[in-house]
Amino acid sequence: MPEVTLYFWLIKCLCTTIGETLSDNLTTSFAGSNNASVHALNVAAIKVMLITMGVLAVMLAIQFTRKRYIAAIYWTNIVVISVVGTQITDQFEGNGAQPHHMWSITIVSIALLGLVFLIWWLVERTLSMHSIRTARREAFYWLAILVTFATGTAVGDLVAEKFSLGYLTTLMVFVAVIAVIAAVWKFTAINGVLAFWLAYIMTRPLGASTGDFLSQKGNQGLNLGTSVTSYIFLAAITCLVVFLQIKKPDLTPVAEANADSIHHPHLPDLHHPHLPDLHHPHLPDLHLPHLPELHQPHAHPDLPLVPEVE
Repeated sequence: MPEVTLYFWLIKCLCTTIGETLSDNLTTSFAGSNNASVHALNVAAIKVMLITMGVLAVMLAIQFTRKRYIAAIYWTNIVVISVVGTQITDQFEGNGAQPHHMWSITIVSIALLGLVFLIWWLVERTLSMHSIRTARREAFYWLAILVTFATGTAVGDLVAEKFSLGYLTTLMVFVAVIAVIAAVWKFTAINGVLAFWLAYIMTRPLGASTGDFLSQKGNQGLNLGTSVTSYIFLAAITCLVVFLQIKKPDLTPVAEANADSIHHPHLPDLHHPHLPDLHHPHLPDLHLPHLPELHQPHAHPDLPLVPEVE
């Protein structure tokens, strides 16, 4: 996993925006045009979702075979999974002027996200990024990432469209929420892992609102279009990832990565109290008194002494 730096948060926000705009762009392209019928958009959305799920499966397979963090592979997975998460939510909301079942989708997605984190914690007893050094923990991580993108899409759509706040207003709301989380983490004793995941979840509706604000027409949108917005953000992501791949400023220091030891509740602890200690008082001492000292001049009475050189 990458170290959580300013680069991490910047690229993460760019990826969340891509998830919204690129998903919409691919759907309308497959449907034929922006003015396609709702039925054509629904059919196109299913095709796009199946294709991107296939791409995600291939990219995750590559990711799981890596023994170390590689920026290009990791962030490609984030971009693709952001698109897939958006499309999953859009499948339930449907296409058209007003999405459907927004309240129920939001509630279900939040409950599912909480369930993923709960099972992850019960099985592994840690949600730390630094602890993700086993295949099972990485599987939990990517599942949680997928659900955060789907949840963020639902929350962002609910606030922007159902509450009729507008895309820009919704964007500023989530900027304020993330700022509060950062301030609480900075000035209080809140758990750092909890603060990280709260901020991570909130970046998704932030990115969705940013994408809608830049690409959509009406509802405070700038009407740049999904194509232009997607190309701009993809270019920015590519430049940043190339920089990370070359300079590697986001590699976690070895000491910090190993600080979170891998303990599993169903496996014996390496420091188990019933295992013998190397310095146990009942074990014989290596310096036994009945063994001759190597530097003792009278170690053996039959051996001649070697005179010291003056």
